[in-house]
Amino acid sequence: MMDYIMAFIIGGIICAVGQILMDFTPLTPAHVLVLFVTLGAVLSGLGLYQPLVDIAGAGATVPLPGFGHTLVKGVIDEVNKYGLLGVLTGGLRSAAAGITAAVVFGYLMALIFNPKPK
Repeated sequence: MMDYIMAFIIGGIICAVGQILMDFTPLTPAHVLVLFVTLGAVLSGLGLYQPLVDIAGAGATVPLPGFGHTLVKGVIDEVNKYGLLGVLTGGLRSAAAGITAAVVFGYLMALIFNPKPK
């Protein structure tokens, strides 16, 4: 039960920070997206994001910083296996399922629903 609580708290904090940034700064959602993914990648590269993942589980891996973490973790694993080639293949290999799901479901929703004209 504590795993669910920690995931809810940590994930909620990450999302609340993003919402505060959009509400009280001139940052757009695109800026916050790039900021969070980059922050997750940098923290992961420094070894600081994995302890958060260990505590919060999906509360840390599902929000945007988790995507940056996944990319960097994949690159590090692939570099350890294949050397410099892993820099080019690791990020995509580790995030392939998520990227594919986003593209496929986005396409399906575009086929099913029509946007309202402004």
